[in-house]
Amino acid sequence: MNSNAARNALVAVLSALIGVLLLAAGFLAAVIVFDEGDEVAAPAAVAEVTATPVADPTETPESASIEDGGTIHSGIFEEIIDILEEDFVDPDRIDRQYLFEGAIGGIFTALNDPHSTYIDPRTFQVSRGDFRGAFQGIGATIAQQDNYVVIVRPLPGTPAERAGIQPGDVILEVDGESAEGWSVEKAVLRIRGRTGTTVELLVRHSDGSEELIPITRDEILVASVGTAPPGGVLKDSDDNEVTDLAYIRISTFTARTPTELRQAIEAAGDVKGLVLDVRSNPGGLLVETAQVADMFLDGGTILVQVDRDGNEQVYDAQPGAFTDLPIAILQDEFSASGSELLAAALQENGRAIVVGANSFGKGTVSHARDLSNGGAVYVSIARWLTPDRNLIEGRGVIPDIEVELTVEDIEERRDVALFRAIDALRAQVESQSSASS
Repeated sequence: MNSNAARNALVAVLSALIGVLLLAAGFLAAVIVFDEGDEVAAPAAVAEVTATPVADPTETPESASIEDGGTIHSGIFEEIIDILEEDFVDPDRIDRQYLFEGAIGGIFTALNDPHSTYIDPRTFQVSRGDFRGAFQGIGATIAQQDNYVVIVRPLPGTPAERAGIQPGDVILEVDGESAEGWSVEKAVLRIRGRTGTTVELLVRHSDGSEELIPITRDEILVASVGTAPPGGVLKDSDDNEVTDLAYIRISTFTARTPTELRQAIEAAGDVKGLVLDVRSNPGGLLVETAQVADMFLDGGTILVQVDRDGNEQVYDAQPGAFTDLPIAILQDEFSASGSELLAAALQENGRAIVVGANSFGKGTVSHARDLSNGGAVYVSIARWLTPDRNLIEGRGVIPDIEVELTVEDIEERRDVALFRAIDALRAQVESQSSASS
């Protein structure tokens, strides 16, 4: 898959996350940093935005001239829209709010930086708590189906499950208001709410019966670390169960990831190696990503961050808790940002074998800035380099063992990359055992 195709696919993946998950609609295809002392859910605010007075279309601004082509200022936007409202052949298409958002989109397009973007207030509201790894709601994933929103599944141990919400339930009403024609985003905003409050859902079950279900909202913890391998049981290429190696998947990097990962490794017990799966991991928080890498290093450099003025900030590793455990990292072309940082840090410090496909190539640090309208701007503020000072942006992390799936692998559901990771770990463990004997 070429770079453009991979990027387009990742955008589609992230859009699906935003649109499908009631629990985590995130902007995680970035390494995100916040000002020191800021709450994760409340990025640093910017100065209040004030509107520039609308220019009088009958006057020529002093700054405009034939020689320089005329200076474009913010009032020109209003001026253009005024003209369109008067003259455009299809007046129903002139929506000022929509056109202003289009103009904002044009600003970021002109930057030629896919990682700097404007987030509208509604979408930003949905995503604000995702970096904490928790949100307040009922605990269910939803998706669009026909003209309604349906429950994909209630999460185990959540208010939705306890109240009797079932997979496939069609949401007909929320607090007495018809949900017909609602988007996923609108449903998320209406169903989420403060812990202890109640929302009433009128649902139609798969058998056609309807039920009004009151649900008391609670804080829902969203795990970023899981230990269930594909298929439920870790097996090698010969279909033998693997018990001497641990499998852990990191789906995103949130504030809770380092703690969750430590607990998962400790729960694995006395294993000889670890498969760390970051496939389709789009990134997350910078500090927590560095903390995860630091767990497996006893020294050396984790990353080098370079800002707009060329100033460098070096993240050095301290003695970690799991520095002797052999590691194989699984990545694919959708592993981006923080997952690339982790893979490169362990690979170039000689702590892990990277298996899979070349990663996405997103090596930009993004800064979240609040806007006065409730939206936000994500701004690229720095690049980061690997310990060997390789640029990740546009290049990605090159695997030690490249794996390409065949049509037969896909049809037979063979996780060839996982098989290769297991083989590589076993060879490494055997080599270490021979060297020490």
